[in-house]
Amino acid sequence: MTRLLAVLLILLLAAGGLLIAVVDNKPLVSRSESISPIAVAQARGLFSSNDPRRLQAGEARSTAIPAALIDEGINYIASRFLRGRGSLALAEDAAEIRLSLRLPYLPGDHFLNLSGTLREAKGEPRLAAAHLGALPVPPALVEFTITHAIRLAGYEQEWQLARKAITSLEFDPQHQRVTVAYVWEPALLDRARNFAVNPQDIARIRSAHEALAALLDNKAPGSRLALPEVLKSLLNVGGEDQAQNRRAVLLALAAYLSEKNLAHVIPEAQNWPRIRPVMLTLHGRYDSAQHFAISSALAAWAGEPIADAIGVYKEMLDSRHGSGFSFADLAADRSGTRFGEQLTRHPERIDHLLTSGFSDQDIAPALNDLPEYLSEREFQRRFGGPGKPAYQQMLDEIERRLNKIPLYE
Repeated sequence: MTRLLAVLLILLLAAGGLLIAVVDNKPLVSRSESISPIAVAQARGLFSSNDPRRLQAGEARSTAIPAALIDEGINYIASRFLRGRGSLALAEDAAEIRLSLRLPYLPGDHFLNLSGTLREAKGEPRLAAAHLGALPVPPALVEFTITHAIRLAGYEQEWQLARKAITSLEFDPQHQRVTVAYVWEPALLDRARNFAVNPQDIARIRSAHEALAALLDNKAPGSRLALPEVLKSLLNVGGEDQAQNRRAVLLALAAYLSEKNLAHVIPEAQNWPRIRPVMLTLHGRYDSAQHFAISSALAAWAGEPIADAIGVYKEMLDSRHGSGFSFADLAADRSGTRFGEQLTRHPERIDHLLTSGFSDQDIAPALNDLPEYLSEREFQRRFGGPGKPAYQQMLDEIERRLNKIPLYE
């Protein structure tokens, strides 16, 4: 009995020592979960130069990826799926990935800090070193854990295809970029589609698409219809999959209003019913309905940071080549983002909205008095650009208006 107690005491002391070694009072990574419009521009440029639809099977390619884009991507994944923060740091011939996860249910601030070092190599990327807090961890154990977690999530084939496609990594801290050499495998595109939209999602999106087609079937082409009327009808769905059905509605609406063919992502959508061209409006504006619907779908499917970043990026692009920077469009974007977030996080608020009936002012603030049609020069002169005080004042005003709407309080 004495020996057993001694063994238990040793095990408890060892566990306590291990806990002290792996738990920290401060996060290794401390940052917001926001995504910059620059990252959106970089991702768009990267996709354009490596468009998988134009690549041939077995084609060898090499592409330089900005380290800042990978850094923000890692932080986005850590924020959205792990409720933590992440980062990438480049060094000579190596890159370090860092993650900080807040530990719940413990008094005070406690964090699990993880780091892993990748070194330049030919063939599949491999971990050279890893740490859990102050404790070194065998890289092989980390790779096994990651692979096993991906297998349990059902994405083992996608993971293996992606790893085998990469033939080398080169890290350039001077120019802050990572050069990836890869051999294109067409199956990656199909797997990416499956990862983005699974068969259950496709069935829900088809149902939402058909419901929208039926709703607009009796409308004259080119006629106008308030967006809340459409939302009121399509979101009034029940069942165990109510949240997923409502997300599908937002995606179907966004595709319709953006005039994007769903067949690019869902090939079988090519045979779905055609939807009549009707002008859906928000506060009497077609462009505001577009901004709202697209941002709400992005928020519901990809998260608020991406929705916000894409909205700002588009307005910056418009200030250079389009209709000009518009705070009215940005307010419609933010309204849609808040709506998509409420739909996924607080479905009971959407339930209340649907039962009480609603109109434009219940989902978006007044827009027409906000500055718009600003050229890049005029925008810079009056507001200085994102992050500047005058620009931030306008964002604060938009948030103030949104916060007065009961749905977003």
